[in-house]
Amino acid sequence: MSSRDSYLAARVLNALLREDYGRLSSRVTRDRDGVALTMADGRLVRLAPGSLFQDFVVAPGELLGLEQVLETLAEIADPADAEGVAAFFDECLAALAALELHDAHLPGVLARKPSYESLAAFTDHPVYPTARARTGLSEADLLAYAPEFAPSFPLRWARVPGELLMAGSSPLPADVLPDGDGLFPVHPLTVAEVAKIDGVRVLDEPRVTVRPTLSMRTVEVGPRVHLKLPLPTATLGTRNRRSIKPGTLRDGARAELLLRELAGPDVLIADEQAYAHAGHEYLAWMVRRLPPGKIVPVAALAVPGVLAELGDVLPAYLRLLFGWNVRLFVEYGVALEAHQQNLALVFADGAMKLLVKDNDGLLASPARLAAAGVAVPAFGDARMLTDDPHALADVFVTITLHLAAAAITFGALPHAEASALLRDTLAAALEPYGDDPMARLLRARTLEAARLTGKSMVTAGTLVAKQRSGARDINKFYGTSGPNYLRRA
Repeated sequence: MSSRDSYLAARVLNALLREDYGRLSSRVTRDRDGVALTMADGRLVRLAPGSLFQDFVVAPGELLGLEQVLETLAEIADPADAEGVAAFFDECLAALAALELHDAHLPGVLARKPSYESLAAFTDHPVYPTARARTGLSEADLLAYAPEFAPSFPLRWARVPGELLMAGSSPLPADVLPDGDGLFPVHPLTVAEVAKIDGVRVLDEPRVTVRPTLSMRTVEVGPRVHLKLPLPTATLGTRNRRSIKPGTLRDGARAELLLRELAGPDVLIADEQAYAHAGHEYLAWMVRRLPPGKIVPVAALAVPGVLAELGDVLPAYLRLLFGWNVRLFVEYGVALEAHQQNLALVFADGAMKLLVKDNDGLLASPARLAAAGVAVPAFGDARMLTDDPHALADVFVTITLHLAAAAITFGALPHAEASALLRDTLAAALEPYGDDPMARLLRARTLEAARLTGKSMVTAGTLVAKQRSGARDINKFYGTSGPNYLRRA
């Protein structure tokens, strides 16, 4: 059993226990020797008081095997979930292979002094256990195209008839490809899929060398220009496909304009207005333009040494993060799906600002926007609009608080110090709003809550079909909770 096998086994078992898939919690026993979980082979695995997001986790020093955990999963699974369980088995094996590949190549990557994007890609997801898995991609694919290996590669191109273009599509900007009229950029991994589309011709010659960013399907064309492209893979669950559906880019552009209207001086919104879609999930592109300055993805703050290199920026980052997101929530009824990969810090002219990008997952209240005198965007995806304040709070807690704030802060500071910093900063952000009903709700769901809600990511993303889970959106599927790490011990 390798150390990576044991590491991944513990993460998978923790996730299954947190989401209580197959009523796994019914196998937890308590006696004078402590708390333990009975596995399929009869072994008792010791548990310890939980991490940030759950009550109990596999105790330090417990050596588990991935095979042992998957046997237990097979035993507790509902027969109706057989397809999802089999897919998760594959996901676990792919994640293990990727982890071992990372270990083998990390020294070489570090020797090349990679970007913050590549460094951040080596950090594991705070919650999803098999985040390293990219469905359907080989080890050669990962080495050639994944950000953690800091590669560069030429883009491929396809000639697309004008009649296939959807409304709102832009011409390809000249700084991406000067003579790109009628051409769509195609990621090398997506060429085989694009070649199957009637009326579309993939060109033989590659042009424009790019580098992957932290989000593998987004590549860097130049220092301030990123290009988002569909990929034939899935991450964070086999249902979380990395293709691009028609309408998504248009909704993201409309969400960007809304946020620009609401942003304060300390918040920058990436320009994502240039995009095109040809009505197929593998024929799309979006150009993202970034502001001047040194840009550090928030996910990179979890990399050892990065915070020390940047100086004492954590308190200031949290003030920016909570100040912006509390204001959006209370004044406008907007909650952002801006997690640690969709946020960055921008250092320019002696100041630090928060950069927000990729906004097609936000949730907004039409009633709150209208009351504030703000036009309600005409989103094509109805799931982006709701007047349910608790649905908005779910996004705030699981994205802004858990991923963008707590995962970074508890990774950098001792528990009591991290808890106090988060609690005090969030309380300060809420204080100006007094007894506003939305502020009272957010306090009740965060600072004063006995428990904090969480997402059942493995359940919705891979294990259980949407027809059985009832998940309207697999990225906003809740049902689990953990201890409130904001409360004083």
